[in-house]
Amino acid sequence: EVQLVESGGGVVPAGGSLRLSCAASGFNLDDYAIGWFRQAPGEEREGVSCISNRGRSTHYSDTVKDRFTITIDNDRNTVYLQMNYLEPDDTAIYYCAAGRRLFYCSDWGRYDYWGHGTQVTVSS
Repeated sequence: EVQLVESGGGVVPAGGSLRLSCAASGFNLDDYAIGWFRQAPGEEREGVSCISNRGRSTHYSDTVKDRFTITIDNDRNTVYLQMNYLEPDDTAIYYCAAGRRLFYCSDWGRYDYWGHGTQVTVSS
């Protein structure tokens, strides 16, 4: 059974940092891109960052570029999202998702499996 479990969310002041984890099970990360998405209240879900299968490439949205870093630990089957210099606009539920062998990991509409999300709240 494919499972994705996010953790690491919380409440931080503006300028602070958090590291989100996405623990994957039931499939081989070598075959899947992993993406981080977020959804703020009243807003559409947006792709934030992704890493392609085998970690060949990464992508960041313009809103998080130079502040967030995505990494993969193949031994732990876990993908991390290090978030620095957090801003109140980063407040959202963050989800990780898996998409099988995407040519571009930023092909946001092609992710198949989703976690339940973790809440990130940045206070001003």
